[in-house]
Amino acid sequence: MDSKTAAQKAINLLDLTSLNDDDTDEIIAGLCDRAKTEFGNTAAVCVYPRFVPAARKQLRLIGAEDISIATVSNFPHGNDYIESAVAETKASVAYGADEVDTVFPYKKLLLGNKDAGKRQIDACRKACGNTAKLKVIIESGELKEPDLIREASRISIECGADFIKTSTGKVPVNATVESARVMMEVIRDLGNTCGMKVAGGVKTTDNAAEYLELASEVLGPGALQAHRFRFGASGVLSALVATLKGEQADAISGY
Repeated sequence: MDSKTAAQKAINLLDLTSLNDDDTDEIIAGLCDRAKTEFGNTAAVCVYPRFVPAARKQLRLIGAEDISIATVSNFPHGNDYIESAVAETKASVAYGADEVDTVFPYKKLLLGNKDAGKRQIDACRKACGNTAKLKVIIESGELKEPDLIREASRISIECGADFIKTSTGKVPVNATVESARVMMEVIRDLGNTCGMKVAGGVKTTDNAAEYLELASEVLGPGALQAHRFRFGASGVLSALVATLKGEQADAISGY
């Protein structure tokens, strides 16, 4: 896949993200403005729940209402407090989110407890109802072992996740090609249409191209659509736009 083709696809599959402690309505408005690019809109913006109304207002103002609004629950800690995770998920839906990225209770799985994940993801799926998509962050960089990554992915899919997602972007190791392959293989082997979201550490067009090629290989070319594949990133957009303009991308930082 050539770099410009990869950049164009990646923009349209991007969840442009701001999940920072110092976020404000103004920062989120700027995020929404960036999501509407000269090369097309990103798939979504991802913000903390309290900023969902501000994002909705700004997207409406700029005529970009086709951009989905994603938010997070049980984030980023991945605790196993089901009541809290469900309450946060319900609040996200009440704020008007189209998608909720919830963190799998991966610490329990590391201790050998599979039931905590089953109960929590099932409850969050029910909390989303038919209103919002549920994207489950398994935190692959903390699970580390392929068997654990595989198990968290399987549990999430069988509990009705619309997407499985690599990472919160808040831990030392986030998305890797190796962990993403394991997750995609679970989707494929279960014969499922669950989506895949690669998050954290995708900073260049070459990074994006590598994951696009992987998804096409494992899930098939038809998976490169916003309802099947996403990137979660804040820094990569400038690199993608620079590629499409034939310019040198500036150094970027962030999720």
